[in-house]
Amino acid sequence: MNETDPTLRTPASSPDPAPTVGQPPLPGGRDLMGPVENLQRIMWTGTLWFVGGVVAVAVAFAAVLLSGWRPELLSTPGEVLFWVGAGAVALSLGLIGWSGCPILEVSVPVSDRNKTKTMQFGTAIFLVGSAATMLAVLLGPAS
Repeated sequence: MNETDPTLRTPASSPDPAPTVGQPPLPGGRDLMGPVENLQRIMWTGTLWFVGGVVAVAVAFAAVLLSGWRPELLSTPGEVLFWVGAGAVALSLGLIGWSGCPILEVSVPVSDRNKTKTMQFGTAIFLVGSAATMLAVLLGPAS
């Protein structure tokens, strides 16, 4: 049997991987949403998302601080909104950073499920927290 034949799904020595439900496998037996492929994708894109998030926060934070603005300029509800949003952004960067970390917890399926969830949740919280923080800044007095 020729293992370089492109019509073969997998080499004869390895078991036939089960495709993701509802997704036909690609030629060569690759499943783009399979646990291994998805986990590899999350680990390298999670690293990029983490770096992008840290840079975005640093640029926005530097601009706000350099303008002379401080959270104590806000009314109590605005200040609470600012700190809740800032905490959400910090939490989200932790979740996204963990998703991009190349360390597996127990097994590929468990890590795939957990890293997928933390990446989705971290990205959503990053967007909501950033919007809340910037809304608090915009609703405050001009400096």
